[in-house]
Amino acid sequence: MRLILLGPPGAGKGTQAALLSGALKVPHISTGDIFRSNIKEKTELGKLVSGILESGGLVPDDVTCEIVKDRLMKDDCRNGFIMDGFPRTLPQAEMFESMLGENNQRIDAVINISLDDSVVVKRMSGRRMCPCGKVYHVLSHPPREEGVCDSCGSPLYIRDDDREETVLNRLKTYHDQTSPLIDFYSRRGLIIEIDGDKPIDATFQDILTALGRESDGV
Repeated sequence: MRLILLGPPGAGKGTQAALLSGALKVPHISTGDIFRSNIKEKTELGKLVSGILESGGLVPDDVTCEIVKDRLMKDDCRNGFIMDGFPRTLPQAEMFESMLGENNQRIDAVINISLDDSVVVKRMSGRRMCPCGKVYHVLSHPPREEGVCDSCGSPLYIRDDDREETVLNRLKTYHDQTSPLIDFYSRRGLIIEIDGDKPIDATFQDILTALGRESDGV
Protein backbone atom coordinates (compact mmCIF):
# COMPACT_ATOMS: atom_id res chain seq x y z
CA MET A 1 0.00 0.00 0.00
CA ARG A 2 1.27 3.47 -0.93
CA LEU A 3 0.00 6.23 1.33
CA ILE A 4 0.53 9.94 1.84
CA LEU A 5 -0.22 11.65 5.16
CA LEU A 6 -1.28 15.29 5.03
CA GLY A 7 -2.05 17.67 7.87
CA PRO A 8 -0.71 20.75 9.65
CA PRO A 9 2.39 20.66 11.86
CA GLY A 10 1.49 19.11 15.21
CA ALA A 11 -1.34 16.99 13.79
CA GLY A 12 0.47 13.77 14.69
CA LYS A 13 1.45 12.64 11.19
CA GLY A 14 4.74 11.17 12.36
CA THR A 15 3.11 9.21 15.18
CA GLN A 16 0.38 7.83 12.92
CA ALA A 17 2.86 7.03 10.16
CA ALA A 18 4.96 4.98 12.58
CA LEU A 19 1.89 3.05 13.77
CA LEU A 20 0.73 2.45 10.20
CA SER A 21 4.19 1.32 9.18
CA GLY A 22 4.04 -1.43 11.78
CA ALA A 23 0.49 -2.44 10.89
CA LEU A 24 0.93 -2.43 7.12
CA LYS A 25 4.56 -3.66 7.03
CA VAL A 26 5.78 -0.84 4.77
CA PRO A 27 8.41 1.82 5.58
CA HIS A 28 7.59 5.20 7.08
CA ILE A 29 9.45 7.80 5.02
CA SER A 30 9.82 11.20 6.66
CA THR A 31 11.56 13.88 4.63
CA GLY A 32 11.92 15.86 7.85
CA ASP A 33 13.88 12.99 9.43
CA ILE A 34 16.10 12.76 6.34
CA PHE A 35 16.81 16.49 6.50
CA ARG A 36 17.52 16.45 10.27
CA SER A 37 19.90 13.50 9.87
CA ASN A 38 21.82 15.40 7.21
CA ILE A 39 21.94 18.53 9.39
CA LYS A 40 23.31 16.49 12.30
CA GLU A 41 25.94 14.90 10.07
CA LYS A 42 26.77 18.32 8.55
CA THR A 43 26.46 17.08 4.99
CA GLU A 44 26.16 19.48 2.06
CA LEU A 45 22.39 18.90 2.06
CA GLY A 46 22.32 19.58 5.80
CA LYS A 47 24.07 22.91 5.35
CA LEU A 48 21.65 23.81 2.56
CA VAL A 49 18.43 23.14 4.44
CA SER A 50 19.31 23.97 8.07
CA GLY A 51 18.52 27.67 7.84
CA ILE A 52 15.33 27.02 5.87
CA LEU A 53 13.95 24.51 8.38
CA GLU A 54 14.84 26.61 11.42
CA SER A 55 12.75 29.47 10.07
CA GLY A 56 9.81 27.19 9.23
CA GLY A 57 10.28 27.42 5.45
CA LEU A 58 10.24 24.73 2.79
CA VAL A 59 13.21 23.08 1.10
CA PRO A 60 13.24 23.65 -2.72
CA ASP A 61 11.03 21.20 -4.58
CA ASP A 62 13.75 19.80 -6.85
CA VAL A 63 16.03 19.01 -3.89
CA THR A 64 13.23 17.31 -1.95
CA CYS A 65 12.04 15.27 -4.93
CA GLU A 66 15.53 14.01 -5.72
CA ILE A 67 15.90 12.81 -2.12
CA VAL A 68 12.54 11.05 -2.24
CA LYS A 69 13.34 9.40 -5.57
CA ASP A 70 16.58 8.04 -4.15
CA ARG A 71 14.79 6.73 -1.04
CA LEU A 72 12.07 4.96 -3.03
CA MET A 73 14.70 2.97 -4.91
CA LYS A 74 15.53 1.06 -1.71
CA ASP A 75 14.37 -2.55 -1.50
CA ASP A 76 12.11 -1.95 1.50
CA CYS A 77 9.83 0.25 -0.63
CA ARG A 78 9.04 -2.53 -3.08
CA ASN A 79 5.67 -3.31 -1.48
CA GLY A 80 4.71 0.25 -0.59
CA PHE A 81 5.48 3.16 1.70
CA ILE A 82 3.96 5.84 3.91
CA MET A 83 5.03 9.37 3.01
CA ASP A 84 5.17 11.81 5.93
CA GLY A 85 6.03 15.42 5.06
CA PHE A 86 5.99 14.93 1.30
CA PRO A 87 4.63 16.21 -1.00
CA ARG A 88 4.14 19.66 0.48
CA THR A 89 3.51 21.73 -2.64
CA LEU A 90 1.61 21.25 -5.89
CA PRO A 91 4.83 21.07 -7.95
CA GLN A 92 6.09 18.34 -5.61
CA ALA A 93 2.81 16.44 -5.97
CA GLU A 94 2.98 16.65 -9.76
CA MET A 95 6.63 15.53 -9.81
CA PHE A 96 5.81 12.70 -7.43
CA GLU A 97 2.91 11.53 -9.58
CA SER A 98 5.17 11.49 -12.65
CA MET A 99 7.92 9.73 -10.70
CA LEU A 100 5.56 6.94 -9.64
CA GLY A 101 4.02 6.73 -13.11
CA GLU A 102 7.42 5.98 -14.63
CA ASN A 103 7.40 2.77 -12.54
CA ASN A 104 3.72 1.98 -13.16
CA GLN A 105 2.92 2.84 -9.55
CA ARG A 106 0.25 5.04 -7.99
CA ILE A 107 -0.87 6.36 -4.62
CA ASP A 108 -3.61 4.26 -2.99
CA ALA A 109 -4.90 6.87 -0.53
CA VAL A 110 -4.10 10.26 0.97
CA ILE A 111 -4.89 10.58 4.69
CA ASN A 112 -5.67 14.18 5.65
CA ILE A 113 -5.41 14.58 9.43
CA SER A 114 -7.26 17.82 10.19
CA LEU A 115 -6.66 19.99 13.25
CA ASP A 116 -7.68 23.54 14.13
CA ASP A 117 -4.87 26.11 14.16
CA SER A 118 -5.50 27.02 17.80
CA VAL A 119 -5.03 23.38 18.82
CA VAL A 120 -1.81 23.17 16.79
CA VAL A 121 -0.35 26.20 18.59
CA LYS A 122 -1.28 24.79 22.02
CA ARG A 123 0.17 21.38 21.19
CA MET A 124 3.47 22.60 19.80
CA SER A 125 4.24 25.70 21.87
CA GLY A 126 3.56 23.71 25.05
CA ARG A 127 6.21 21.06 24.35
CA ARG A 128 9.30 20.97 26.53
CA MET A 129 12.38 18.88 25.78
CA CYS A 130 15.15 17.44 27.93
CA PRO A 131 18.69 16.67 26.71
CA CYS A 132 18.15 13.09 27.95
CA GLY A 133 15.39 12.63 25.36
CA LYS A 134 12.30 12.93 27.56
CA VAL A 135 9.47 15.03 26.16
CA TYR A 136 6.93 16.92 28.28
CA HIS A 137 3.95 19.19 27.66
CA VAL A 138 2.92 21.99 29.98
CA LEU A 139 -0.77 20.98 29.70
CA SER A 140 -1.02 17.27 28.94
CA HIS A 141 2.21 15.90 30.43
CA PRO A 142 3.91 18.43 32.73
CA PRO A 143 7.02 17.58 34.77
CA ARG A 144 6.60 17.27 38.55
CA GLU A 145 8.71 20.41 39.00
CA GLU A 146 8.20 23.18 36.46
CA GLY A 147 11.06 23.41 33.98
CA VAL A 148 12.93 20.39 35.35
CA CYS A 149 13.12 16.82 33.97
CA ASP A 150 11.61 14.15 36.24
CA SER A 151 14.21 11.59 35.16
CA CYS A 152 17.56 13.38 35.24
CA GLY A 153 16.90 16.78 36.81
CA SER A 154 18.18 18.73 33.80
CA PRO A 155 16.52 22.02 32.84
CA LEU A 156 13.95 21.66 30.09
CA TYR A 157 14.06 23.73 26.92
CA ILE A 158 11.82 24.72 23.99
CA ARG A 159 12.94 23.66 20.53
CA ASP A 160 13.17 26.50 18.04
CA ASP A 161 10.57 24.64 15.94
CA ASP A 162 8.13 24.77 18.87
CA ARG A 163 8.33 28.48 19.66
CA GLU A 164 4.98 30.15 19.05
CA GLU A 165 6.26 32.55 16.41
CA THR A 166 7.83 29.67 14.46
CA VAL A 167 4.66 27.58 14.80
CA LEU A 168 2.56 30.44 13.42
CA ASN A 169 5.00 30.86 10.54
CA ARG A 170 4.84 27.13 9.78
CA LEU A 171 1.05 27.24 9.83
CA LYS A 172 1.02 30.12 7.37
CA THR A 173 3.40 28.20 5.11
CA TYR A 174 1.16 25.14 5.40
CA HIS A 175 -2.02 27.00 4.50
CA ASP A 176 -0.38 28.88 1.63
CA GLN A 177 1.47 26.00 -0.01
CA THR A 178 0.29 22.65 1.35
CA SER A 179 -3.48 22.99 1.80
CA PRO A 180 -4.04 23.14 -2.00
CA LEU A 181 -2.84 19.52 -2.10
CA ILE A 182 -6.16 18.54 -0.56
CA ASP A 183 -7.93 19.79 -3.69
CA PHE A 184 -5.32 18.14 -5.93
CA TYR A 185 -5.85 14.70 -4.38
CA SER A 186 -9.61 15.18 -3.91
CA ARG A 187 -9.95 15.52 -7.69
CA ARG A 188 -8.28 12.11 -7.95
CA GLY A 189 -10.66 10.58 -5.40
CA LEU A 190 -7.84 9.75 -2.99
CA ILE A 191 -8.53 11.93 0.07
CA ILE A 192 -9.61 10.32 3.36
CA GLU A 193 -10.52 12.89 6.03
CA ILE A 194 -9.51 12.06 9.61
CA ASP A 195 -10.21 14.10 12.77
CA GLY A 196 -6.84 14.72 14.41
CA ASP A 197 -8.29 16.12 17.64
CA LYS A 198 -8.65 12.68 19.24
CA PRO A 199 -6.39 10.42 21.33
CA ILE A 200 -3.62 8.74 19.32
CA ASP A 201 -5.17 5.26 19.43
CA ALA A 202 -8.60 6.53 18.37
CA THR A 203 -7.11 8.40 15.41
CA PHE A 204 -5.16 5.29 14.41
CA GLN A 205 -8.27 3.12 14.53
CA ASP A 206 -10.15 5.66 12.40
CA ILE A 207 -7.41 5.48 9.77
CA LEU A 208 -7.37 1.68 9.73
CA THR A 209 -11.14 1.57 9.40
CA ALA A 210 -11.07 4.06 6.54
CA LEU A 211 -8.47 1.92 4.78
CA GLY A 212 -10.56 -1.20 5.27
CA ARG A 213 -7.96 -2.75 7.56
CA GLU A 214 -8.60 -4.40 10.90
CA SER A 215 -6.74 -3.48 14.06
CA ASP A 216 -4.06 -5.96 15.03
CA GLY A 217 -4.55 -5.29 18.70
CA VAL A 218 -2.69 -1.98 18.52
